Amino acid sequence: MASIVKNILDSGLELNEWAARVANNGFDRMFRPGSLVKSNQTAFEEIHHQPGDPMSVRAYHPLREDEIPLADGSTMPVSKTCHDVPIVIVPPLAATPLIFDLLPERSMVRYFLARGYRVYLVDWHNPEREHTHLGVKHYAEDMLGVALNAVRTHSGSQQVTLLGWCMGGLFSLIYAGLSHDPDIRNIITIASPIDSRQGGAGGMVVNALNRPAAMIRKYTGFRLHNVDPKYLQIPGWFNSLAFKLTNPVGSLTTYWDLVTRLWDREFVESHTTTSDFLDNMYNYPGGIIQDFVVKVGVDNDFSRGRIEIGDKVSAFDRITCSILVFAGEKDAIVTPEAAHKSIDLVSSGDKEFVVAPGGHAGVVMSAKAQKMVWGLAADWLEHRSDNKAQAAA
Repeated sequence: MASIVKNILDSGLELNEWAARVANNGFDRMFRPGSLVKSNQTAFEEIHHQPGDPMSVRAYHPLREDEIPLADGSTMPVSKTCHDVPIVIVPPLAATPLIFDLLPERSMVRYFLARGYRVYLVDWHNPEREHTHLGVKHYAEDMLGVALNAVRTHSGSQQVTLLGWCMGGLFSLIYAGLSHDPDIRNIITIASPIDSRQGGAGGMVVNALNRPAAMIRKYTGFRLHNVDPKYLQIPGWFNSLAFKLTNPVGSLTTYWDLVTRLWDREFVESHTTTSDFLDNMYNYPGGIIQDFVVKVGVDNDFSRGRIEIGDKVSAFDRITCSILVFAGEKDAIVTPEAAHKSIDLVSSGDKEFVVAPGGHAGVVMSAKAQKMVWGLAADWLEHRSDNKAQAAA
C-alpha cells in the first residue's frame, strides 16, 4: 500500500487521473501493444530488393523538420548542408533494423540525417528455410557487395562509410579485407567481437567448447560443415531469449519499472518499443552457424586477421581506410578487449578506439549512446566525409 501511495505522489497526479492513466496504458500494453510501438518511423525507400533475395537496401529521406528531439529532452537543429560521403549501416543478422530507428528521440538514423549525412541501411530480413545454407561468404562478400553497388548508384558517390554493429562490423571488415575496395573511405565498428576468447559471455562459451571441439577434430571425422545446415538454423525466439539471459536481472527489472510507471504514457511507449525489438529477433541461418562456430569459436580466425572466405582470404592488414572502433564498457557479450583487437590488425594510419557507456545493445541504442557513440562518430566523420577537406589533407 505504501509503495502505491508513493507511486501516486511521484506522478504528481490526482488519484482519479492516475488510476485512469494506469488502466488505459495497462489495457493498451496488454491488448494493443502495436499502438505503443514508435519504432521505424523515419521515411525511406527501398533502392534494392529482388524477389527471393533475403537482403534489401534502404535509402532514408532527408528530414523535413528544422530540428529533432533528443533523448535528454533537448532538440538539435537539422543541418542544411550535406556531407559528400554517405553512411551505410550494416546490421548484424539476429537484430532487426528497428534498433537503428528505435524512437523518434532515440534514432541513430535520424541523428545522422540531422548531422548532414546521407544514410543507407542494409536490411538482411528474416531468413527462411530456403536461406539456411547462407554463410559468411554470401553475406559479407556477395550481398554486401550488391548493397554497396546499389548505394553508389543511388547516391552518386563511389566513396562510402561502413558503420556496423556486432556481426555487422565483422561483415564490414571482412568485405574490406577481401575486396580491397579503395572507395571505402571509413569504417566504424561497434561492439564487434574480433578476439572471441577475451572474456564476456561469448568468450566463456567459446573457451568452454574449445577443448572438446579440438578433441573431436583430432580423433574423429566429424566436421560441422558436413552437417546439413537446415538442422543448424537457430530460430529468432531463441536468439531473443539468449540475448535477455546475458542480463537476466536487468530484464526482470525493466518489467518492474513498467509496473511502477504504468501511468507514464511516454515511458510505456518506450518500454513497449524496446521490448518489441528484443522479442522479435531474426533467425540465424545454419550456414552462418557453421562458419561462426568454426571460424570465430574453434579457430578464432578473426583474432589473427585472416579469414578464409570460400577460395579467397580476407586479410585485415590490407585495410588502410580510416577506422573508428567502439566497445561497450559493460558489454557482457563482446568485451572491450575482444573488440580492440581490430585496431592492432588493420594497417590504417588513421585509427581510434573508444570505450563507451553501456552493454551490448545499450552502446548503440541507449540515451547515453546518442552523445557518447553517435555524437562522437558524427564528429569524427565530419572532415573524413568531405572531399575538399580530404584533398587538402
